Amino acid sequence: MREPTLGTLIVDIDREDRVGEFRGTAGPYWYLRPVCGGSEWEAKPEHVRPATPAEILSARTARENARSRGEVA
Repeated sequence: MREPTLGTLIVDIDREDRVGEFRGTAGPYWYLRPVCGGSEWEAKPEHVRPATPAEILSARTARENARSRGEVA
């Protein structure tokens, strides 16, 4: 997979298909941020895949629900 644009939702298959927002690179790693906030994590580019439309919808819904509860800005 090529390096995505900032903000693209991708799936880290090493972390049980966790969806994260692409935030940039550092050396050989990509930095992903949880959709509902939290600490970034490192992912190996060869262990990620594009998020499916259903995963994107689910992640965006989770973020909006967290925002409505005041958990994220």
